[in-house]
Amino acid sequence: MQDTKNTIERKWTRILGVDYLHLLFEDETDLYITRHGLPFARQLEPQNYWTDKDWLASHSFKLPGSGTLYRIQTKPVDEVSKQIVLKWSRMGQDIPGETEVSDIAGAKFNSPFEEFGLVMELKDLAQKYGKTVLTHKPLAIYVPRKFVESERIGRKSYWMKDLQESHREITLDPNRQYAVLYEWIKGIDAAEACKAGILKQHQMRRLTERAARELAEKGFIVRDNKPHHVILRPSKSSGPVSDRNGQTLYALVDFELLERTPEHERLVKATRRSGYLKKQAKRFETDKQFPPDLHPVEIFGVSYVYGRVESTGGVLWVVGKDPELFEYFLPEKWRESPKQNLSEHGRTYDTRTKDNVHVVCRVSKVGRVPGVDKLDRDGVQKISHGYNSPFEEITLSFDLNRHGIPTVYPRAVYMSGHRRDDEKGSFTDRRRFRSHRHLVTPEGHPVLSLQHRYVTIWGYWNGPDEYLAEKDEEYYKSIDALRAYRRDIIDRDIYEACIKTTARRLFGVGVQALNLKGSHILLSLDKFGKLVSDDNGLPLMHVCNLELMGRIDEGAKKY
Repeated sequence: MQDTKNTIERKWTRILGVDYLHLLFEDETDLYITRHGLPFARQLEPQNYWTDKDWLASHSFKLPGSGTLYRIQTKPVDEVSKQIVLKWSRMGQDIPGETEVSDIAGAKFNSPFEEFGLVMELKDLAQKYGKTVLTHKPLAIYVPRKFVESERIGRKSYWMKDLQESHREITLDPNRQYAVLYEWIKGIDAAEACKAGILKQHQMRRLTERAARELAEKGFIVRDNKPHHVILRPSKSSGPVSDRNGQTLYALVDFELLERTPEHERLVKATRRSGYLKKQAKRFETDKQFPPDLHPVEIFGVSYVYGRVESTGGVLWVVGKDPELFEYFLPEKWRESPKQNLSEHGRTYDTRTKDNVHVVCRVSKVGRVPGVDKLDRDGVQKISHGYNSPFEEITLSFDLNRHGIPTVYPRAVYMSGHRRDDEKGSFTDRRRFRSHRHLVTPEGHPVLSLQHRYVTIWGYWNGPDEYLAEKDEEYYKSIDALRAYRRDIIDRDIYEACIKTTARRLFGVGVQALNLKGSHILLSLDKFGKLVSDDNGLPLMHVCNLELMGRIDEGAKKY
């Protein structure tokens, strides 16, 4: 067995829908290994094929093509060697001949992570629906530590900026090279087969067109479709190996210009949203296996899926037991999306994520002292209770729903990655941080820390989860009671009744709303704009702000 370079960090990460084992080596080289590469993880360590120049010189040769790619035999590890293809990524570079060839006008080179994401999607979809498509298997992404001026690589700043914006899960470094590692496929490309007399010119053209057509049927296109991307095997006779129907068997390679077709792109987005809605409706009923980087946890009686967020260094708790819901709430899905501020007194934002999931994000005020004035009769009580932590809010939400008092749906809690100092002494109420000291993450860190910001994510109220899982449509439009009053949707009597009725119902289950306002109660409008009423003839109401609610009975369960 060959000696291997020690890694200083090994962790699982998910980037653009693909799970990787991320290895960070002592020299700060990165290696991202896919599930196809895991059986050969040792062979894929760089010293076993690339950084040993003597080995590389005698066990590799450069392949033809416009890019820089090599066929390499790795060193044997445990007496097993592997034939791989290494290709240096051209992300951020202009495409040669783009202005002369209309098929590639406006195209861009994929990043390695985009390329692997699309190839894995293509392979998984083909297997799921029985539409076999042969490609070489994506094994790993190799990122040497060595810095190179981006201009020397030919990267354009405007291309890299766009790529960096779309890769929130990971930071793409314009001054580092990236290589994709694929499994070698035995055979020759269609152009070589034509030169060798295995294919005639018209056969080569038809095979290339057939490959493009069958790829499009699966929802993908390669913008620089050409015979060099079609691999076949010569038969013992004069022609290529064929299937039982007499059609040439082929495999596809080179995916740096692979894209979804517009129709498939729309389908992917619709499918992801539909899948999300079905998962949310059954988020506590699943028994799915957790990947190594995610953990089931329970805080104050509520189940969460917990995991770290590599893009920011933060962490995320997603409500429920379904690990597949985790990626829907990664901050890169909602942090940069267009937002509308819903609150006059805090940071509460309405937005749609990249997966078209409608959510409300609220920056937690935990640790701050509620602002009161001399005319605020309940000011002393507000200060005495203090703002709830995100986890207290979510537990209280579930308790209220169990008692028949509807609230908006809690979805997740995000803790920022950056550490910060106490902003001008604003964290003067540290009781929650002390009372939560016994709560720790799977790594042993406090779940509530003064040094991080917290964002609670709630579902935007447009209908019950179980309705949306059955049929995706806007059952209701939500509007808070104060806005409804200001827009003459309800009169003053109904407005006051909403607040008094909600306060009475809360009191009836032992909860006091210390700062209940009309903006904290959501009403529902049907698709005709008509106010939806409950069984008592009052507007259907959902509590949407629980940050200043507390138990009346001191002996009651503490959150």
